[in-house]
Amino acid sequence: MDFFRNPRNPVLLGVLLMLFGDFMFALNDAMGKWLVATLAVGQVLAVRSVGAFLVLGPLIARQGPRALFAVERPWLQAARALITALETAIFYASVFFLPLADVFSFYMAGPIYVAALSHIFLGERVGWRRWVAILIGFCGVLVMLEPSGDFSIATALAITGSLLFAFTIILGRMLRGTSDTTLVTWQTVTSLALGIGILLLLDDWRSPTTIEWGGMLLLGIVSCAAHLLIVRALKLAPAALLAPMHYTLLLWAVILGWLFFNEVPSTQMLIGAVIVVLAGLFIFHRQKVVATVPPENVPKGVN
Repeated sequence: MDFFRNPRNPVLLGVLLMLFGDFMFALNDAMGKWLVATLAVGQVLAVRSVGAFLVLGPLIARQGPRALFAVERPWLQAARALITALETAIFYASVFFLPLADVFSFYMAGPIYVAALSHIFLGERVGWRRWVAILIGFCGVLVMLEPSGDFSIATALAITGSLLFAFTIILGRMLRGTSDTTLVTWQTVTSLALGIGILLLLDDWRSPTTIEWGGMLLLGIVSCAAHLLIVRALKLAPAALLAPMHYTLLLWAVILGWLFFNEVPSTQMLIGAVIVVLAGLFIFHRQKVVATVPPENVPKGVN
């Protein structure tokens, strides 16, 4: 534990933890795709949430259960928890219909949506360079949509999920005073309730095998571990350095999709994804540049 708390090279350790955390997220999503192929989304969501408490339990005990209820802006907390739970359910529904890399490609536009939404909801100034990058990123999404083809419900689900993902990041910024344990606990409780609600509404429970039971519980453990790895990484290394590494998720999605589901993304999908990634990297770069320059030295409109 001392190695993680007081490392000799914290930045290097942060980078390694971020890369491993993103791999764990990609693995979590591949496992989810495998499970929803034979099981209902509601039951995967519910049992996954139970599995997450195997990791959250000790963290809640260390923090103290009372801290879960002493939260800032309760209505905003509830909105974040609900949106996060909906985004998770929509993601699993998306990967049932679409290749893993395709869904990840749409999710890679999340940071671009965040840049646009932060101007509206957080009052952050976004200069013309970043607005151009945002528009280019949207063009990349349009390329991935393949306008010559049919706009499917599955594609609509993936885009909706990526937008909800962006809102969770915005709400996370607004609630940055809340501990990670509290945030993850309430989103997990909401996911459990949503999963049960979907099951009751659709009456779609399917009898899992022993392996599938274990897979659903492991899904919750892996997702919680991935979140904790990334939280620790952000405490060891600058966010501006770590943020672009999130795009390694797309690489893992291509590899895991090919290895386990024999999925190969189309050329048009890859071209759109590259456009989105490059636009996102430029936005990260501009945010880093503006953050390192004193506000009084930034000319109006150039951030």
